[in-house]
Amino acid sequence: MPVETVDRARLELDAEAERIRGEIDELFGRLLVSRNDGRDDLYAAMRHAAIGGGKRLRPLLTVAASRLFGIARDRALRVGGAIEAIHVYSLIHDDLPCMDDDDVRRGKPTVHKMFGEAAAVLAGDSLHALAFEILADPETHEDPFVRSDLVLALAKASGPSGMAGGQMMDLAAEGKSLDLSAITRLQQLKTGALIEYAVEAPCIMGRLPSEARTPYRGYARNIGLAFQIADDLIDHAGDADAAGKRTGKDAEAGKATFVSVLGPERAEQQARFLVSQAIEHLADHGAEADLLRALARFAIERNH
Repeated sequence: MPVETVDRARLELDAEAERIRGEIDELFGRLLVSRNDGRDDLYAAMRHAAIGGGKRLRPLLTVAASRLFGIARDRALRVGGAIEAIHVYSLIHDDLPCMDDDDVRRGKPTVHKMFGEAAAVLAGDSLHALAFEILADPETHEDPFVRSDLVLALAKASGPSGMAGGQMMDLAAEGKSLDLSAITRLQQLKTGALIEYAVEAPCIMGRLPSEARTPYRGYARNIGLAFQIADDLIDHAGDADAAGKRTGKDAEAGKATFVSVLGPERAEQQARFLVSQAIEHLADHGAEADLLRALARFAIERNH
């Protein structure tokens, strides 16, 4: 691809990412309004975690994939907001003392540091519930069968068969030696499941049959692993200020990662191969998939 085409795609990606960050913040701002009663701290904690900061990768993927099927942007944003609510809840809980015990997230104090552990647990619980409330609302889609499929798929992606299961596997693996296939499986659940859902949800809204979703699942699976390798590289040698969180945690915890198994150079090569594969999955699409292609390249170019 010519350099000027890549540069133009990157500029579009940066502009769209900034736009989506504002739109997701606006959505959470509307949904998380304090009721001026005993729940004030709960809403404040939810807003602290959900508004401002973060790459908004998952909503960006959902909006980008929605372009392939002509899905209205407002619907894609609502689904992207639901996915982001699940992602943010998982970050709140991951940061708790019983899990990773982190003080900083997205460049600001973690929720339990600002509001206490009880409020943090409830804020995470409430964001989890909010995700399904958004998807079940007719404003997201007029077809109740589509809404039901969206809810079912997100439940699978976020529960023991997805993100939560991967997190448990990650905790169980601390201090143990894992091979590449075990780490890949762990990360496909912990990080990849929500990323895959972000791309599959537009397929559901576009009413694509399951067999027609194969290339989009392949794209999402490849970039999910590429993003995780990039995260491992950032944790291994990245700048904490740029990352917006503490780095070096994996080595301190004795966690096996793509970097610890492959080494930094081979890990980066693997990430580039995965990105190339992801882009190949979009070969049947034209310019409408350019944002997805740019997103795949961003996976290995970022520092946060």
